[in-house]
Amino acid sequence: MEFLDANNPEWSDMWEELSSYTINHGDPMCLNHNACWEYMGSTKDHHHLRHNKHPKTQQVEFIYIERRRSLVGWL
Repeated sequence: MEFLDANNPEWSDMWEELSSYTINHGDPMCLNHNACWEYMGSTKDHHHLRHNKHPKTQQVEFIYIERRRSLVGWL
């Protein structure tokens, strides 16, 4: 697993896509009881994010966002 720096070109796209998920209603943070979406790292194919208490479900939620480079077969 690798951890992307906030200056990585994929960083803003990852958070923008996260906000587009229906559960998030356009909000990439979804702040709830001092919990928000956390970036957990990236594999070759996905970015891994976790929310410890999502405001919509009040539960732990995980989202795996497919990396752009995996869509085009980059190595």
